[in-house]
Amino acid sequence: MESPSTPAVADPVQFRQEGEIAVITVDRPPVNALNTAVRRGLVEALGRAQREPAVAAVVLTGAGRTFIAGADITEFDRPPQSPSTIDVIAAVEQMGKPVIAALHGTPLGGGFEIALACDFRIAAPGTRVGLPEIKLGVIPGAGGVQRLPPLIGMERAMAMILSGETMAAEEALALGLIDAILDGDRIGEAVAFARRVLAEKRKPRRVRDRDDRLALLRADPQAFETMAAAHLKRSRGLRAPAAAVEALRRAITLPFDEAVARDWDVFLELRAGEQSRAQRHVFFAERDAAKIPDMPKDLAKDRRTVATAAVIGAGTMGSGIAICFANAGIPVTVVETNENALRRGLDRTEKNFRASATRGGLGASEAEARLALITGTTDLAAVGGADIIVEAVFEDMPVKQDLFARLDRLAKPDAILATNTSYLDVNAIAAKTARPEAVLGTHFFSPANLMRVLEVVRGEKTAPATLAATIALGRRIGKIPVVVGVCHGFVGNRIQRVRVAEGERLLLDGALPQEVDAALTKFGFAMGLFAASDLAGLDISWSMRKSQGLRAEIADRLCEMGRFGQKTRRGFYLYGEGSRTPMPDPEVEQLIVATSARLGIARRPIGPDEIVERVIFPMVNEGARILEEGIARRPGDIDVIWIYGYGFPAWRGGPMFYADTVGLPHICERLREWATLTGEKRFEPAPLLARLAAQGRGFGSLGDAAT
Repeated sequence: MESPSTPAVADPVQFRQEGEIAVITVDRPPVNALNTAVRRGLVEALGRAQREPAVAAVVLTGAGRTFIAGADITEFDRPPQSPSTIDVIAAVEQMGKPVIAALHGTPLGGGFEIALACDFRIAAPGTRVGLPEIKLGVIPGAGGVQRLPPLIGMERAMAMILSGETMAAEEALALGLIDAILDGDRIGEAVAFARRVLAEKRKPRRVRDRDDRLALLRADPQAFETMAAAHLKRSRGLRAPAAAVEALRRAITLPFDEAVARDWDVFLELRAGEQSRAQRHVFFAERDAAKIPDMPKDLAKDRRTVATAAVIGAGTMGSGIAICFANAGIPVTVVETNENALRRGLDRTEKNFRASATRGGLGASEAEARLALITGTTDLAAVGGADIIVEAVFEDMPVKQDLFARLDRLAKPDAILATNTSYLDVNAIAAKTARPEAVLGTHFFSPANLMRVLEVVRGEKTAPATLAATIALGRRIGKIPVVVGVCHGFVGNRIQRVRVAEGERLLLDGALPQEVDAALTKFGFAMGLFAASDLAGLDISWSMRKSQGLRAEIADRLCEMGRFGQKTRRGFYLYGEGSRTPMPDPEVEQLIVATSARLGIARRPIGPDEIVERVIFPMVNEGARILEEGIARRPGDIDVIWIYGYGFPAWRGGPMFYADTVGLPHICERLREWATLTGEKRFEPAPLLARLAAQGRGFGSLGDAAT
């Protein structure tokens, strides 16, 4: 027996023996990312365990909060370094002794691929496993695509790989993906498990040698094609999902080693592509979005935890926000002005949970438990015990100001007062309270229980502790919090207003709704601009414009005709009974042509490339203004909001990243051309955009603040 020794602090992989069991531990904080040093250390440690006669079995684990959480994404832009993850896996499979992966935390990507190569997998409670590579525009390249189907079947493997979603240990155990869930000391139990394997003379069992779950597909390849077609329908424009399906097809058509070698080549090819670069940008932008450099370093001492919540308003938005809290296990009180409105709101939340249970996304008992966390009342004083109060009433400044003045009197002293306004002045709302430091904006996107992004609007007097607590709460309820400043529309809706205005102008200049939408869906949006407006309801934007004294010639006229979109089966498009499929309407085309003539605009054909530029480039220009004003701190913040809040294609990286790929000089040139052609000042390049273009720089060159 070899005595355990204390490894050097810099050693990312540690080796020790407990009798006949070698324990190999990856220790590279914070998440044991699989970088070159870790891979090298694993190959050396596994080789040592193989050579050591006293070692009969190996436990492979990770120190800290997780097993190997995946590849080190910072290495993606560098040439591949040896040894590769495939080399680590080869060392596992060539061991000739049982290797047990003791999992905890989030074993993902390459880390989970190594676990799949082990003979046995055991996991601590709360472990979540997955192959999320698809979200970075690549496929699992070290054999995960080939090892997952023999373990859980092709259908489940395809769903897991193409979604990139994680799986809880309990489900993984039921599927046979792991062999046991630990109960107690992780390492001690893993060593005990290894000793049972030896005592029972259980032989090493390589996943690569299993075939029983794939035999039927080999005999009936059409079953695979049917399965694949259903998944690929949802991945228009993306390269990685099609590549993943092809890799899965190799699991039933090629020898194992040949399939893995091809997967690795495809992984490297995708990794070098623009789509993966864009999706990696989104990954880091999402991680950085809530980082606020000017927050006090000792803020942790004043960190507040939200234990209870209240939502004012039981409409569609208020109900969705209440569901967010309940899903996170936070009791929430919903307040309405009358019993009928309250009942409608509570019925809406109940219907939502029942639907989730029916679809299988939520167990019936869990749905009931979450529903029980939501209570309703018409007594505003019931908010008095809440740690956070979220206002979700009508977008009317006097109404909101009056409500916050009342909340100021009713809320407990340390409560957070949040407004869900999508465009009103948070400072003006906060000014109606005696505690503006406790007030901020929490702009949820509709439907609030589904949309992932949350604009956290920092007022002039919002206290750092209030901001920090709200960011933490946003993460807890499953959102991506992005801190923004106060201006009309903040970041998302301020840019959306520009996009909608350009869409309207395109109609007046010569395009039709279906032509604009076709160009944008081809660009990568899941839904076109006008189809999305019909879905949201044209009357909502109409009401907002009227309150500000603004007019949109086409959209307002449609509303005056009672055409509010899908809800009335007529908007920019026609909708059949019970159908959500938009159909071009000759009446709308006549209205557009007549309006152009009335305004003296000579219509002309507008191609899809110009449509995309006319919509996207002004958005980029407005984004540059937002950065220069400090409303958004980073270009990536804008990208995250637009990807998760408005459906900008993630594989294009968001509007600001996309602008860099196009080239800022080209965008400036086109904007100036339109400014000259139309005489419209809105097309003049923003100072920041013009400056970066002249310097040959992109938005990616900016630091934490635009300079």
